[in-house]
Amino acid sequence: MRKIVVPTDFSENAFNALKYACEIFKYEQSEIFILHAYADEVYQLGNITDRSLLNKKKDEVEQRSVNALQKIRQKIREYSPNPQHTFRTIPAFGSLIDEVNDLVNRENTDIVVMGTRGAGNDRSITFGSNTLMVMKYVQCPVMAIPEGYVYHAPRELLFPTNYLIPYKRRELKLLCELTGSFRSNIHLLYIDPMKNLSLRQEDNKAFLKNELKKANLTFETTEEKDKTVAITKYIVHQNIDMLVMVNTRHSHLEDMLMPSTVNTLGLHIKIPFLVLQNIAR
Repeated sequence: MRKIVVPTDFSENAFNALKYACEIFKYEQSEIFILHAYADEVYQLGNITDRSLLNKKKDEVEQRSVNALQKIRQKIREYSPNPQHTFRTIPAFGSLIDEVNDLVNRENTDIVVMGTRGAGNDRSITFGSNTLMVMKYVQCPVMAIPEGYVYHAPRELLFPTNYLIPYKRRELKLLCELTGSFRSNIHLLYIDPMKNLSLRQEDNKAFLKNELKKANLTFETTEEKDKTVAITKYIVHQNIDMLVMVNTRHSHLEDMLMPSTVNTLGLHIKIPFLVLQNIAR
């Protein structure tokens, strides 16, 4: 069974991410956890110094969360009455990052799907702070869905790689099964002015070929030095449906998750963004 976490702040963007999760995993038996972390809502009510008053406010916010989550579960059931999907709603008094991480570890979940921005985020930025933090620190794959994105099957995926890092089988298996469901093409883009690969890179390339065998693989090389420019050009010219990157030290993604770079990239990228993790769970 596929286990999917979808955080929500009850915004349209968050519900759109939930719809996308239902669509992209429609062929798989899935348990979908709809999580709302509400600690910030309680503490933002003011400088409360009385413990009993804080507990009262906490109970009020929790009840609102429970009611809102029930409405979302009913709404998503009406949108996607897929008998293979079950939904669990979880109100949690804690920070979003901690609650998502705890849920991922407790349930051994496969992926987090969320919107690129929450209800309160600046419209001029590409990713909200919560989305960036989840991408960087939550120990499982994270898929970010752009605001207003209308679902269509992910036929063409771009996977930039330098072939230098050892990939995790579990996460490549997720990508393999996902692309197998849609008979997708994965474009592996090597961004480097030096075209020759080392033996280590050749071994990692062979590993990718073996682990992603359900997809049609295309291996490309570009001499473009600017990673952001190279990726943006490829997405536009090849009509890419999803961007896939790996979060690890010294990767393309580590460079690109700097806010200025992400915002530049976001001017051109309006497609789902799947971040695979290369850190221990």
